[in-house]
Amino acid sequence: MVENSFSVSVFCVTAALTAVLLRQYCREQAMLISLAGCSVIILAFVGFVEPIYSDIRDIFEQAGVAESYISLIFKGFAICFITQLTCEICKDSGEGAIASAAEMWGRGALVIMCLPLIKKLFEIINEIP
Repeated sequence: MVENSFSVSVFCVTAALTAVLLRQYCREQAMLISLAGCSVIILAFVGFVEPIYSDIRDIFEQAGVAESYISLIFKGFAICFITQLTCEICKDSGEGAIASAAEMWGRGALVIMCLPLIKKLFEIINEIP
């Protein structure tokens, strides 16, 4: 785990330095380097987490969490990761307003997606005498 973290850190610093150096000459290519670096890290993360995905799912199932709710939890994680990455890339490219709009979209998507969980929570609360 430590070795993987170190490798990812070195890769990120190298991509960031390359992007900073390229930004002096061509902002578009610097942004592409940033996007490529982010994509590689995300793919590496997915590959790293995939083997334990079934273990996490089993833990939730043993706790009595319904399959549909487990799905919502993983989708929520994905929305958070995608939104955070999008906001940071927009901020780095100097587009703060677009970053704010992306953040608002991510928050709204989470709220809308969680409505079934909120509904179930209120049903449970109403059942308590």
